[in-house]
This record gives sequence, structure tokens and C-alpha cells, in this order.
Amino acid sequence: MSASDNKHNREDYLRMYRQMVRIRTFEDNANQLYLSAKMPGLTHMYSGEEAVAVGICEALTDSDRITSTHRGHGHCVAKGAEFQAMFCELLGKEEGYCRGKGGSMHIADQSHGNLGANAIVGGSMGIATGSALRAKLQKSDDVTVCFFGDGATAQGLLYEVMNMAALWNLPVIYACENNGYSEYTKTAEIAAGSITDRARAFGFEAFEVDGQDVLAVNELARELAGRCRRGEGPFFIELQTYRYHGHHVGDINREYYRSKAEEKEWKENRDPIEKFSKWLTGEGIASKEELESLKSEIRDDAAAAVDYALKAKYPDAREVDMHVFAD
Repeated sequence: MSASDNKHNREDYLRMYRQMVRIRTFEDNANQLYLSAKMPGLTHMYSGEEAVAVGICEALTDSDRITSTHRGHGHCVAKGAEFQAMFCELLGKEEGYCRGKGGSMHIADQSHGNLGANAIVGGSMGIATGSALRAKLQKSDDVTVCFFGDGATAQGLLYEVMNMAALWNLPVIYACENNGYSEYTKTAEIAAGSITDRARAFGFEAFEVDGQDVLAVNELARELAGRCRRGEGPFFIELQTYRYHGHHVGDINREYYRSKAEEKEWKENRDPIEKFSKWLTGEGIASKEELESLKSEIRDDAAAAVDYALKAKYPDAREVDMHVFAD
């Protein structure tokens, strides 16, 4: 875990911890909703990758933008979304962020700068780059972060938009969440060479960071966001992380493409929440009792939000063609 650097105070650290626990708790509940056949469709768990979303989003302002992926709940929570509206969205209820029409893979919260998740692999890369171009043309100082997985580096769109971003010095950070697998295939089997070197070929400054270390992620993200605001972008980050669940909630028999020993190693020795918890207690920032109390509070909040969402109204059938096309 990275050392403290005077850029944070106790409240900042506890907020980062709280946000990571909120993501994990949300995902635990979303998984149970699927397993109990209460949630329609598939969803993709973010558990294990919490330090990436929180480390980056805690370096951003509310007016900064992000684009997300099919594995997007963590980004949504980290950028400021609330449990109740998120669970309503997953369950197709009218009080959801997209009135129940986006669901898990298209959830968006533009009030906090989340331009939306995207079920198309790499589908939001153009949106993020367009957002950064808008900021430059309007002479705004907001930054856009484009989250995507290692598998999305196989999409040609990434190289088209990186070329434009580099030519126009756009205030965008491309954040590659390398969790080691492209669906059911090891990244090493689908990605030749270095992922960061691909960005460097366009003249980017590209960085690699331990995606399980929230302080290391946050420190780098703060530096790069600040430089973007000064007109020094774009940048590229490859974050080494790991997903605890399968590719999606139905992917429960994973032994054919990754071992239980590998999963155990990441969960027991590289868990981002446990790593940060040990650092917080070791530095005297919080006691174990305080952190457990915080976890309990979040579990209660999530349970109440799930209960509310299950009882909430579905949108009226007459809304089926609303918000689909612009006039």
C-alpha cells in the first residue's frame, strides 16, 4: 500500500474505504437478486476491482465525466450513485436512474457525470473522446475518464479515438482494467505485446499501476487529472486487477479456464478492501471496530434499498417508446 502524502485527511481515507465497501455490498446483493430469479437479464459483477473505480473517481469532481462498461456497477457507485435508484434500475422500476429501461448494462447517472455503461465491448470509447473534445471546444476544465477492459483493446475503435485524442491534446484518460481475462480467455492469449506500448505508439504517456492498491491508483489519477486540466492530456493507464466472479452471473463453473487456487490467491492475499483496511488500522486512521460498524451500516442501507426496489412500481406500459428517439 502506498504511503500517505498529505493530500488526504481522515475523512478522505474513510470515504474511499466506504465507497469500496459500498461497491462490494451492492454486488453481493445484485448477485443474490439474480440467483433468486428476482432480477431480469444478466449482470456482470465488479467484486475484486473496487480500488480501480474508487481510486480514479475519488480523483475527479462531480462535473468530470466517465464512461463505463458492461461491468459498470462499480463505476456508477464510485461516481456518486445511490443504492435505491440503482437497484430500481436493475429491477426495471420507474424510479431507476433510467426509469428501468437501461438495466445493469446501460445504467447512467448524468447528474454525477456518469455518461453511462455500455453493453458493446469498447462501445463507450467514442463517447468519452467526444466528451473530451466538447470540453476542449467549450474551454471547460472538466476531464473525462474512459473505463474499458483488457478485452476491449482488440477493438479498432480504441486506436481511432486515441489517434484523435493525441492529435488534439484532449483532456481524456483511457483506463484499461486488466483483470486477466477476456471473457473466458486469458489476456495473454488474446493480446500480443504490451498494452501500454500500444498507447505509447500514439505519443501517449502510459502508466501501469496495481489496481488492488486504492492509494496508488488515486495518487496517479489525481496527478493525471490535474495535468489534463492544464492541457497536457491525453493519458493511458493499465490497471492490474481481478474479478472474483465469472464473466457474468451465470458463469459459475470457471475451472475450465481458471483455477480455484488462482481465485483463492487473489481473494486472500490481494483483496483491495482488506489491503486498505489493514493500512487504515496500521496507520491509526481507524480501528477495526469502526470499520466493522461502517460495513454493518452499509449492509443495512443496501438491504433497505433492495426491499424498496422490490416493492417499487414498474413504469407504465405507455412509456415503452419514450426516451428512445429525439424529436
